[in-house]
Amino acid sequence: MDRRAALNACLAGIVGTALLVSGIAPYDRLTWLMEVAPVLIALPLIAATRKSYPLTTLLTVLIALHSLVLIAGGAYTYARVPFGFWLQDLLGTARNPYDKLGHLMQGFVPAIVAREILLRGDYVRGRRMAGFLCICVAMAISASYELIEWAAAISLGQGADEFLGTQGDVWDTQSDMLMALIGSTAAIALLSRWHDRQLAKLKPV
Repeated sequence: MDRRAALNACLAGIVGTALLVSGIAPYDRLTWLMEVAPVLIALPLIAATRKSYPLTTLLTVLIALHSLVLIAGGAYTYARVPFGFWLQDLLGTARNPYDKLGHLMQGFVPAIVAREILLRGDYVRGRRMAGFLCICVAMAISASYELIEWAAAISLGQGADEFLGTQGDVWDTQSDMLMALIGSTAAIALLSRWHDRQLAKLKPV
């Protein structure tokens, strides 16, 4: 087993174990299912395409980190994650900011996912245009997620409060999307060159 395969197996084991443990006794079962749904979709998809479409190590690690953020949010609900309370004390915020970390990752990681797909598929040539489109993709995902939250609020009523995680903030939707914008922009600005080097090492798909 080469180093990349070993790392992938290790990350899969960590995420899989965290997912199983989080599902034993989550704070709210329906909220857990809705929050970890992206992980339940991504893990089998990545496993099925690991040979035909292997991901860069950078993207694999980012997806694993994002998965752990989602799993913790599902287990505790975003307003009750212990790490969020630590952040609240550290930053002196009025509310548990863990959901903002989640939305930051919601922009950060999808931007690199989009970049890998766009560049490997040769769908766009210029790096600057690629960066712009990746941010647009991340923002589209963020907006779609807010629409899902809106649909959940309408269909479930008060039962969707844990999923929404607004904590009484009337501007929660707007601040969520702002965090996604910050995350996606930071990802493109900070990781593009590193990502390019890893893409160059991949065999053509």
